[in-house]
Amino acid sequence: MTTPHEIISVNIGKPISIKKMSKEIKTGIFKFQINAPVYLGKLNFNGDGQADLVHHGGVEKAVCVYSYEHYPYWERELSCEIVYGAFGENLTVKGMLEKDVCIGDIYKLGEAVVQVSQPRQPCYKLAKRYNMADLPVRFQNTGYTGFYFRVLKEGWVPEHPSIELIQRHLKGVTIEFANKIMHHAKENIEGIHQILEVDELSSNWRQTFTNRLKGKEVDPRTRLDGR
Repeated sequence: MTTPHEIISVNIGKPISIKKMSKEIKTGIFKFQINAPVYLGKLNFNGDGQADLVHHGGVEKAVCVYSYEHYPYWERELSCEIVYGAFGENLTVKGMLEKDVCIGDIYKLGEAVVQVSQPRQPCYKLAKRYNMADLPVRFQNTGYTGFYFRVLKEGWVPEHPSIELIQRHLKGVTIEFANKIMHHAKENIEGIHQILEVDELSSNWRQTFTNRLKGKEVDPRTRLDGR
């Protein structure tokens, strides 16, 4: 029996400036729960935003999703209580774990229709938020990464939204599997080809895997998806 999908919180926030060493950086990692209807466009929810639009955001990473089931683990690791949107996610959800969600899956979210495009790879800005330099690596090692939606149909998302799987992708490439091949089984050529068979895979992950097949070194910035 599968766990029903449930949205616990919708979270948005505009980029702000924070201190990193002696430098000031802009980040959209700080998201806050809203309790009101909100419009979801092709790039983001109204009132939301990313700081680095070269490497973050865009149509393939319009909505960041993270599982509430992982919160207790991170509360123990971080030794603090965390709130909804703690990891810069727009949707805090239940019943949508990395082992169950597939790239290309399509969901109905209020009036909007969204599709899974890739796993998330947190960057140094998440580390800065919690003053834990290796936090992005810990995300990768646990597999508790979350994932992104692209928006297929814009629309209003109600105050207490539901989310419904309306089309499961036939290839069945889970977020968990994609993370494994990206971070832990980098020489698994068969796995890379399996992921590349998913047409709905985001362009930057496709480029990374294509370059890996060609034996090229990839600029790490093209693989980091901080908010």
